[in-house]
Parts: sequence; C-alpha cells; structure tokens
Amino acid sequence: MTAPFRSKPAVEENEYTVNADPVKLDRVYRNVLGDSGGDLLTEEVKWLAVTHKSFDHGRRGYNERLAFLGRKIVELQASLALIQNAAMQGMPQRAGNEEESEPLKGLGGLTAHFRQMTMDKQRAAQLGRRYGLDEVIRWKPQRVTDLTASGFPIVIQQALYAIVGAVALQRGGQVANGVVRERILSPLGLRQEAARF
Repeated sequence: MTAPFRSKPAVEENEYTVNADPVKLDRVYRNVLGDSGGDLLTEEVKWLAVTHKSFDHGRRGYNERLAFLGRKIVELQASLALIQNAAMQGMPQRAGNEEESEPLKGLGGLTAHFRQMTMDKQRAAQLGRRYGLDEVIRWKPQRVTDLTASGFPIVIQQALYAIVGAVALQRGGQVANGVVRERILSPLGLRQEAARF
C-alpha cells in the first residue's frame, strides 16, 4: 500500500540500488562458505539471509531471526576459541601467584573485553566486505551519501550472522560450527580445533 502523496519531502540523491543478480549472490556465498557455498542453501534462504528489514519495508521477509540464531552460534564458537587459545598461550588465570587448576585453564581468556574485541561490528563488517557481502545486501540506508552513519557495519554483521543461522537450520549445527571456525573466526585471528566429545 502506497499513499497517493508523500508525507515527508523526498530526499535528493537518496536512491540506493540493491543486487538482483543470483549469479553475483552465489559468488558471494562461495566466498563466505567455501567452494560448495552456492549449494548449501536454497535460493529463497540465500536471499532472505542478506535482506535487512529496511528493504521493501520488510514485506518480503528479512534476516533478523536467522541473525539471532547465527549470533549465538558465533558467540559460542568464539568463547570456545578464546578459552582454548588462552590455555594454549599460558595466559595468567588469577591475580597473584596462585596457579589455576587444570580443569579451569583457559577461563582467563573468556572476558568481556576479549569477546568484544573478537566480535566487534567494525571487524565483522571488514570481513563481510572482504567476502563481497556489501555488494549483495538488500537494505535501504537513510543516507546513501553516508552508509556508515546509516548503520552499514551493523547491517553487514547481521547478514554474516544470518548466513550462519541459515546454514545451521538447513545443514545442521556441525556444519554451521565449521563455517564459523573456518570462515569467520580464523580470518579474525582466532584458531580453534574442532571440539571432540
């Protein structure tokens, strides 16, 4: 539904063109997910994962729920990687000269500071740009002349999380965990061995 007249004056030079090319979208999914990335998700889910709620007023669906799930998976894997890296690097666990017991080794790396550094929206946005996500995200910025002020780092971070959430729903948690370790955390400098239970 569109009103017959505008309630606000039109903003000059505020037209933003979004990608509609499925070949370009598949290329970005191969960048993000690896060589088989174009085949891991259905076409509908591929488009949904890169669609922000500002695009077409959310009428075509958007990635918020997928991003919520993906964010939780990324946070869990980042926490596991931080614990593992802290234990391997012999980071101090407690103040003073007390030695940490073996089962608690690595917990010193699990601080809000390290997690925030790892999952910083600017770092995630740079990673998303490196993969080409900025070319396929469907959204409507408030100001085309200043995408950063319009929230682009958050939008691209949300799309990255949504892709992880989509992989988890369609291919399972094990595949999603592998994607997070290899395609998100490793490029950000966090290496982690696969957990063995």
